[in-house]
Amino acid sequence: MTTRSDKVHSAAGTPRRRGSDYAVLSRTVSEAGLLRKRPGHYTMRIIITLSLLFAAWTVFVLVGPSWWQMLTAAALAVLFTQTAFIGHDAGHQQISEDRRINTLIGWVHGNLLVGLGFGWWVDKHDRHHAHPNHEGRDPDIAGAALAFSREQALRRRRGPARWLARSQAWLFFPMLLLEAFHLHVASVRKLMGNTLPVRVRVVEGVLMALHLVGYLTIVLVTLTPLQALCFVLVHQGLFGLYMGCSFAPNHKGMPVLEEGTKTGFLRRQVLTSRNIRGGPLTDLLLGGLNYQIEHHLFPSMPRPNLRRVQPLVRDACERYGLTYHETGLLNSYAEVLRHLHRVGGPLRPELEY
Repeated sequence: MTTRSDKVHSAAGTPRRRGSDYAVLSRTVSEAGLLRKRPGHYTMRIIITLSLLFAAWTVFVLVGPSWWQMLTAAALAVLFTQTAFIGHDAGHQQISEDRRINTLIGWVHGNLLVGLGFGWWVDKHDRHHAHPNHEGRDPDIAGAALAFSREQALRRRRGPARWLARSQAWLFFPMLLLEAFHLHVASVRKLMGNTLPVRVRVVEGVLMALHLVGYLTIVLVTLTPLQALCFVLVHQGLFGLYMGCSFAPNHKGMPVLEEGTKTGFLRRQVLTSRNIRGGPLTDLLLGGLNYQIEHHLFPSMPRPNLRRVQPLVRDACERYGLTYHETGLLNSYAEVLRHLHRVGGPLRPELEY
C-alpha cells in the first residue's frame, strides 16, 4: 500500500522515492539507540535462567520417587518456557551482533535444553513475521487444528475437522496441553527432511538426541514407571499450555488478511498484532511478547528495549491513523475465544442460524 509520504516529485516532474512511514519511524528508533544490543542484560538473564533450571533438576533428583514431583514438573514447565524465550530472542538476532553466537545460543536453549528444533522454528517464525495473519502466507494460521477465518471453517465440512472447527473455542485451551508434544514431533520431522543443510541437521539432531536421552534417563531413574509417565504428561502439558498462552494473544482474533491482499509493512504489522498491558511481571511472564506490535516492527530489537520504544510506536500509529490495539491479558483470551467461536459459526447452523 502506497502512502502519501511514499513518493514526492522532483522539479522535473519525475517521481522520486522518499522514506516510507515505516522508514521514518525506523530512523527515529535507530537514532534513539534502541536497536543496539544489550549483551549485559542477556548475560544475566541466561545465567539466572540456567541456574534456576539446574536448581530445579537438582531438587527433582533429591526429592526422588514422590508424587510431589508433579509440583517440580510445573516449575520445570515454567523454566522450559523461559528457556525457550531466550531461544526465541536468539532466533531474531536480538542477543548478539554475531549471527553465529545467536545460533549457538539458539541451539543450546532450543535443541539441547528444551528439545525443540531451532532451525525449523526460525524458518517457520520468519515466514510468520513477514506476513502475520495472511492466509496462504502465514504458517501459524495454516494448520489443520484451528480455523481462523470463515473461509477456513467452511472448508471443513465433514468428519473430525468439522467437529473441531465448530467446537474450537471450547477446545482451545485443552488443545494447548498437546502443543509441546506437537512441537517436538514437528522438530523431528524437519530434521528428517532435506530442507536444512546437512551440517545443521547433524548438529541439531545430536543436540535433540542428547536432550531426549538425558531427559528420559533422569526421569526414569528417579521415579517409578507410573510416576515417570505422569511427570512427563504434566511437565510437557504445562510447558505447551504456558507457551500457547504466551503466544496466543499476539495475533489470534486480530484481522485475517485474505490471499492476494496488498498492504504496506507498517500497516500490516500493526493491524494484525495485539499488545498486552502490564508491568515488569507481565514482561517476564510473557517473555516480552506482550509488546507484539513493537516486536513485529523491530524483530531484532533486544527484549528490554521494547518497553522503551512503545511511546514512539504509539505516536507513529496516531500520526498515520493506525489502530494500536492494546488490552489486558484476560481480555485478550476472551477476544481470541470470541473470534474462534464466531468463525466456527457457519458449522453450527442448528444453534445460530
